[in-house]
Amino acid sequence: MMRHVLPTNFQLAEREVALPSHWLTRFLPLVAVVFAAAVFIIDTFVVIDIAIAVLYVAVVLMSISFCNRRGVLVVCACCMGLTVLAFAVQHPDEPVSLAGSRCVVSLSAIAITTFLAVWIQSTTAAVRNQARLLDLTHDAIFVRDSNDVILYWNRAAENLYGWPAELAVGRVSHQLVQTTFPAPYDEIISDLQRTGFWEGDLVHTKRDGSKVAVSSRWSLRRDQGGQPSGVLETNTDIEERRRSQETLAKAQSDLAHVYRVATLGELTASIAHEVNQPLAAIVTSGEACLRWLGLDAAPLDRVKRSIERMISDGRRASEVVRRLRALSQKGDLQRGPVNLNEVIEDSIPLIQRDVAQHHVSLGRDLARAVPDVVGDRIQLQQVIINLLVNAIQAMASITDRPRELVVRTHLKGEDEILLAVEDSGPGFDPAIEADLFNAFFTTKPNGMGMGLSIGRSIIEAHGGRLWASRNDRGGATFQFSLPLHSERLS
Repeated sequence: MMRHVLPTNFQLAEREVALPSHWLTRFLPLVAVVFAAAVFIIDTFVVIDIAIAVLYVAVVLMSISFCNRRGVLVVCACCMGLTVLAFAVQHPDEPVSLAGSRCVVSLSAIAITTFLAVWIQSTTAAVRNQARLLDLTHDAIFVRDSNDVILYWNRAAENLYGWPAELAVGRVSHQLVQTTFPAPYDEIISDLQRTGFWEGDLVHTKRDGSKVAVSSRWSLRRDQGGQPSGVLETNTDIEERRRSQETLAKAQSDLAHVYRVATLGELTASIAHEVNQPLAAIVTSGEACLRWLGLDAAPLDRVKRSIERMISDGRRASEVVRRLRALSQKGDLQRGPVNLNEVIEDSIPLIQRDVAQHHVSLGRDLARAVPDVVGDRIQLQQVIINLLVNAIQAMASITDRPRELVVRTHLKGEDEILLAVEDSGPGFDPAIEADLFNAFFTTKPNGMGMGLSIGRSIIEAHGGRLWASRNDRGGATFQFSLPLHSERLS
């Protein structure tokens, strides 16, 4: 359990900030002078067998409030001088061993008090400067105890949440700003006590009722016994950044959709061939049915098989149209379990005519029982089609060796899957390797230079990585890795 202990530095800072302009503060120098004079008079003219000069320590302590370090030392010297003067006036002939011992005690007390006063003054000044620095930052910073009661509230917190310090201090922080946590509060506190630090995004409510998203960092403070004593919380407003990220994500999604449609335009011939095949089969089966039905003894078993083939080809054509519509549709990111092997099988028919036209040998080396990844099926299919088309086009100029294209999938460790597209083309110049994924960079005469850039953005949005490498025997390999479905890892 965290105890209700106020961090010392912030306690001092709060006292400095909250010190009122009381009349005693304004007249304290006069009070100190009067008190010093009274002590001197009593010490000089009244016979008392005690070290009355010890009371000068009160004058030294009062001087902290209106003197700097040098001034405190001057006050100390004056008090010690008055002590010696009073002793000389009242005891000119008395042995030093009697009254002199009381004088030495008084001088020692004044010196020790002065040393402590100067040390306290320096420490307080340092804490005051630290508190002022906290008011200069744009981050909202506050300190709360083990019960989440606010002990310190800086100026940026006032500006962000609308609550002045005098109204915020003493309130329970998570009730004041109505915190929405990304995980159960008990789990967060458990992590904080175990590691001493926690970081995450929170949603707070301002005084006017509006919501604000913040990036929050908590640091656990411990007392001398090692027990938790409080939390320093720093919050940065990320509402504008989040809106900018949402706008950027939408722009990237729109751009990916435009490029996807443009890619489908380039594959028009393959798409038409893929749709025409089942349609032509349907027509052939229908004509056969008509011929058989025109016979006197129609072979009904053949008619039945022909009709079944027509239904199968119709469904095949419908599935092609469905996949094309999905690729051309515009929509938000739809995450779910995706099997990369199935996405590859759906993508290959769309590029089959380009494979045949360029005399490319297309091979598949797909891992068996490959686990699912989490992502948007359409966007991942867009990346795979783009990598396959790029590889086919890269081998167009190859005449001295076979044009071979291989797409592979395999597990990478226990938590990732890797998909690679390997070609036997000319490869790429090492000098341009760093620019391959830059927007508008292309080596094709009529290329837009957006495919690889968009592909990398899509893969990174899925928590993966896309990169390229040159093959030892010529050609290039473009590959990406994606994290596996979390349910498999749990």
